Amino acid sequence: MYLKSSVQRTTAVSLYVVLVFFTPPVWLALLLAALLGVNFAVLGFNIMHEGGHQSFSRHSWINSVAGYFLNILGGNIYFWKVKHNVNHHTFTSIDGLDSDIDAQPFLRFHPNQPRLVIHRFQHIYFFVLYGISYLVWIFYDDFVKYFANKIAPHMKPMTLSVKEHIIFWTTKVLYVTAFVVVPMLMVGWLPALVGFIVMTFVCGLFISIVFQLAHVVEINHFPSEKKVVGDWALHQLSTTSNFDTSNKLLFWLLGGLNFQVEHHLFPKVSHIHYAKINALVKETCREFNIKYNEYSTMFSAMASHISYLRKMGVA
Repeated sequence: MYLKSSVQRTTAVSLYVVLVFFTPPVWLALLLAALLGVNFAVLGFNIMHEGGHQSFSRHSWINSVAGYFLNILGGNIYFWKVKHNVNHHTFTSIDGLDSDIDAQPFLRFHPNQPRLVIHRFQHIYFFVLYGISYLVWIFYDDFVKYFANKIAPHMKPMTLSVKEHIIFWTTKVLYVTAFVVVPMLMVGWLPALVGFIVMTFVCGLFISIVFQLAHVVEINHFPSEKKVVGDWALHQLSTTSNFDTSNKLLFWLLGGLNFQVEHHLFPKVSHIHYAKINALVKETCREFNIKYNEYSTMFSAMASHISYLRKMGVA
């Protein structure tokens, strides 16, 4: 884990330095900006996500440091832990409780959500919204949560400590300084702006696709109830799916998030154990005649996601 995260961090720093301080040709700069976007997502999957779940290290302080990588990437780990660890992992795919499936009014992910005319085309325009989702997250959603004192509408108001107020504003300013102000000073405002847009678009697209392939696909169940009905583990099995679990490169890049079933059942276990857990979970599902959701390739999962979006747009 430590070696892999070191490689990923070094790659990110190297890409940033080349882009900002060495002014490569336009075509190369655009390519490197896109790669930096992928790298940001990879850092999130492997370091921040694991740290946020207390699974990056056996030491809690290292997990905390790893979690704060989200702040380095422009987000806020305090908000994320409530939104993701509590809401998403408890109420997976329940409309009104799991904000990860709420992209209204632009996208319809759940049968309970109202269908609008524009949703007829959501299987076409979804990638644009996925691309801008990272920018919306760090420059809009976080501030809505901050000023509303709520992570989600159905939740009670939160009380941020002085420490969290300071961390919120300090890391937001540092992010803008590092990825907007400094590049503009070094290469000019237009190249810096274009590079920033490319980087954030690719990052948002990558993150969104990975998480949507786990939950917004045809083989998954979308509960109509506003609560978890029955056993929590069975709920996770019915609302979550894996994809392309034999792909070792994908596993390395995604921090094991192609094993979403195992992650949802054991969120505090490091992804390096998912392959072994996968065999045990499948065996148990066969023993008790429980459906196990899985796509053999990322392409087939993506095709299912697009097909599901199309169906939600017309039915």
